[in-house]
Amino acid sequence: MKYPFEVEFAEIEATPEPFVSAVVSSLVSDFLPLPKGEGFIDYPLFEAGYEALKKATCGFSSLSGSVVLKTVIDTPIALVVLRSMLGFTPPEWAYLASQRYGCELNQGFARTLDRKIRMKPLEPLRSAPEVLNRIEALVDTACDLLTQGCPVVTDSQIHRLHKADTVGGLTALRNMAALGSPYAMLLYERFLGRPFAGHRDSVSEMIGDGLENAIEETLLKAGVSFRKTKRAERFLDFDQAPDFMIPSEFSPKIVIEAKLTEDDGTARDKVTRIQHLHSLSIANMSKGMRKFEVVACIAGRGFGVRREDMKKLLIATRGKVFTPKTLDRLVECTGLNEFKTTK
Repeated sequence: MKYPFEVEFAEIEATPEPFVSAVVSSLVSDFLPLPKGEGFIDYPLFEAGYEALKKATCGFSSLSGSVVLKTVIDTPIALVVLRSMLGFTPPEWAYLASQRYGCELNQGFARTLDRKIRMKPLEPLRSAPEVLNRIEALVDTACDLLTQGCPVVTDSQIHRLHKADTVGGLTALRNMAALGSPYAMLLYERFLGRPFAGHRDSVSEMIGDGLENAIEETLLKAGVSFRKTKRAERFLDFDQAPDFMIPSEFSPKIVIEAKLTEDDGTARDKVTRIQHLHSLSIANMSKGMRKFEVVACIAGRGFGVRREDMKKLLIATRGKVFTPKTLDRLVECTGLNEFKTTK
């Protein structure tokens, strides 16, 4: 089996299917283990917050805003537990609180507070009065919603509070705390909420960094000069900067895009991004500038679903598509070999 970077582009254009199969066969998807990242909360810490909240409310028999607020200030991880009971993201919670109490609560504040607590989950909060007022608004909103339970909605809708522990207000909370949870209901709620979704989203950049780090290591080993761009960094002639520019951003001869996805819809968007880089390279020639080589390094099962998208990727890169399995060929089979300074 030949890989597309091993043959002339004309051969790929004539019969792309074998090369699509070659790339797809080399894709490796390891989506079960996730990086913890900074601020990861292990279960014992989470349980400590839960028990503090349960004790302060006498087994959730009453949710007094002032009592819960004191618990949150003394044991901040309790605020994360409270949010988990709601099933909201920090920005969603902040939005509802701002609507109910008219205070200034934006998503930036909510995310910063959530991260601060996750970094020091048991260190009592020492905040300015203005910040404490915002936290109080969050707590009061949660207490109101959890006490009221799930409202009636139309048959074509399902409410976010329609969960085993929140559908019936305090009665449901007390039952869950006292009796435990029916396993089937827990599994159903996990099915609706995608297990580990919140944590997976919070470390998505770290997951993608693994591929970029492998590319960087390959370039360093070969002694290739490169510029690794930062997220949202802007450069002249690039409306969105590629992940690597070789030898520099001032006159790039080669650009490398590192893309990882486990979803075929997202894979299509990322193929389009690489096609756009190819279009920019062609446009450079029309301006009398030097065309740059476009190289794609991809990972994840999402790229293996749509074969037509893989064909487009092979055309846009003229066959220069690499996966973690073939990354050791990256330098020798692209223009990077011209910039190699080590033996």
